[in-house]
Amino acid sequence: MNVLKLKEFVDLITEGNTGTPKAIAKKLNVSDRLIYYYVSVLKKELKAPVLYCRKRKTYFFSEDGKLDLNWKNK
Repeated sequence: MNVLKLKEFVDLITEGNTGTPKAIAKKLNVSDRLIYYYVSVLKKELKAPVLYCRKRKTYFFSEDGKLDLNWKNK
């Protein structure tokens, strides 16, 4: 899994402008299947409340919060 691509995906979800799974796959230059895998990782492993709105055709987070994948020194 490419963590940088996952981070880009999270950033696009935060902006509320992912588009369909096919569209976001094209933006990130990955397969549609990888997008579904990223969604699964976000939900199952990182416990992120990510959903998809068919009407708006975008992924979104159903709760306020922040998923930070950057290193921070103590």
